[in-house]
Amino acid sequence: MAPLRVLCIHGYRQNGSSFREKTGALRKLLKKQLELVYVTAPLTVQTAATEEVPNEENNSVPAPGGNEEPRGWWFSDIQARSFNAQQRCEASLGLDESISAVREAVKAQGPFDGVLGFSQGAAFVAMLCSLQEQKLELELDFRFSILVAGFRSACEEHQKFYDAPLQIPSLHVFGLEDRVIPDSMSRDLLPSFQDPQVLIHPGGHFVPAAAAHRQTYQDFLKQFQ
Repeated sequence: MAPLRVLCIHGYRQNGSSFREKTGALRKLLKKQLELVYVTAPLTVQTAATEEVPNEENNSVPAPGGNEEPRGWWFSDIQARSFNAQQRCEASLGLDESISAVREAVKAQGPFDGVLGFSQGAAFVAMLCSLQEQKLELELDFRFSILVAGFRSACEEHQKFYDAPLQIPSLHVFGLEDRVIPDSMSRDLLPSFQDPQVLIHPGGHFVPAAAAHRQTYQDFLKQFQ
């Protein structure tokens, strides 16, 4: 049985290659089921030399040795060109460029069976699924979505993505000790999907891939194989 091809959407301050490194355990755990293909966001994140990155967010920064810059899918603060998942804003910057980047990736490297996103990338996946269901992005044809540490965007102009529950099958993965995207934020995204499946783990802000999680992933994926 051929593995399912999945487009992977990294978190804020990551890039395609750093996210590939971070998800090595997941690739190993599900190597028979999934072929993971990584895309890098178009927006460069300016990280000040003095900027403190909390330990918990080490999973959101590029792994050492990654030669690509830290990237993002949109900025919630247009002036500062920065992003905070809890920042309320009227308008954002860069989302259209990111939608174009995914459209091009699908054209060049698709077709894909599914899409997987982490953190800001998971919030972006929900938006992509909404565009797909509204038939506003005809290149997109994902059969399922996996959202790890996802959340609803707090930006006013993004609320249109949450008008109706999405029909696409979804698996929502989040950690009870996540200090970057608290599990309450991930739970707030669940009503945006029809019949969401859930995998809750005891850890923090990362993509869980322990043997204990294999069955949940496999049960979700086998309906598409």
